[in-house]
Amino acid sequence: MGLLGTERDPPVAEFGNSVRLLRNAEFASLAGTAFARSQAYSTILIALALYADLFGTTGFVEGLFGTAFAAVQLFVVLPLGRAVDTGNAKRFLLAGFLINIGVFVGLIFVSSPVHVVLVRVVQGLGASLLWITGATIIGEISPDADQGLWLGSYNQFASVSSLAGDLLGGYLLYAYGFTETYVVLSAFTLAAFLLVFRFLRENPGGRTDPEAAGGVEAFRSLIDLPMLRSLVVFRFTFSVGKMAVIIFLPIYARTTFGISAFAIGWIMAGGKATKAVTQGFVGELTDRYGRRHWFVAIGALLYGIGTAAIPLAAFFDGAVAPVTVSYFGDSQTLGGAFFALFAAYSLLGVADSIRLPASMSLFVDEGERHDSVASAMSLRSISWKVGQVVGPVLVGTTMDFTSTETGFLLAAAFIAFATTLFVVQSRRAAALGALEGVTAD
Repeated sequence: MGLLGTERDPPVAEFGNSVRLLRNAEFASLAGTAFARSQAYSTILIALALYADLFGTTGFVEGLFGTAFAAVQLFVVLPLGRAVDTGNAKRFLLAGFLINIGVFVGLIFVSSPVHVVLVRVVQGLGASLLWITGATIIGEISPDADQGLWLGSYNQFASVSSLAGDLLGGYLLYAYGFTETYVVLSAFTLAAFLLVFRFLRENPGGRTDPEAAGGVEAFRSLIDLPMLRSLVVFRFTFSVGKMAVIIFLPIYARTTFGISAFAIGWIMAGGKATKAVTQGFVGELTDRYGRRHWFVAIGALLYGIGTAAIPLAAFFDGAVAPVTVSYFGDSQTLGGAFFALFAAYSLLGVADSIRLPASMSLFVDEGERHDSVASAMSLRSISWKVGQVVGPVLVGTTMDFTSTETGFLLAAAFIAFATTLFVVQSRRAAALGALEGVTAD
């Protein structure tokens, strides 16, 4: 018998448990949210590589494609988190869908790099609404004993969507161009809007009393928690490296090796496939074994190794004989660079599968200590945004003055530093938490 009721044995980790969650109508509607958000994000990343090639942009401008997306989020995530904690989260979610549809319309009419940057600013706002609100609602409505499963499965369906965005979006861009692709994305987003409108309960979050929330004080209280503080510091630095990879790997594949949009989608799908298959399973493992900070550290270490492997594409491009693949009456010739980038991105997917469910669970757990889950998720988001703003421009400028390969090695160095610092800080935080638990007993 536990302090709060009868304890039960932890669930056996099974891949099918994530699929069975779809029987819950609310989870299914939120999975649709993750699906629409991630599919759009992945497809637009491939489109950015095509815009870079089309407009002949420099590394600095290509970095702005990522920075513009993050800059607006840097300003909105904290007030948005408090608004979701104290208001009707469902309405924020529905607004995010409508903004994303507006983004697709805007992308149809872009004719210069400046237009791309401006539309990415609007996309950043819509993505913040969908990401923070969706993750917060999942954390709020999930059963306490299955929180890792719900959060991991939510991310798992987002990964499935990202994979679909890579493959379907890459094919649509390759075969039909920009306009038709954005029309299809709009249709998926509208379908997700209708699912949430129909099946998600009214006011699924908003449990915090606005008078008691305390605004800035709530964030200060959260930052005073040692484990949450160590996570925030980790994400500041880790995001510099990861966001450089996300923005520049597709551009590297296109502008350096001439890889088609569809084949770029296959590269990115390698990483998304590993995340789609394993993330819910790993979420259950964190429920069963605890020590979530070690899952975060191991995943981050693997991500640094995968990032450092990306420049090997230049070596393998001439060392591996090209392979021609035929499909739908068309064909693709895939060289050594394709296979090197596919392997590196697949390793990055494994790394994220280990890191993400544990990271999200830690933030939710810490937020629940002050009844401020959305605020904790906002801190999670804003800690990422600093690196997301700085990283692409810093690495892109480095690529302009040195080489593209050097830029990826710089990104790997940021990830290695972030991982080392997190191991030190999280061990101290875990030890302090254990000491507080003994004192409380």
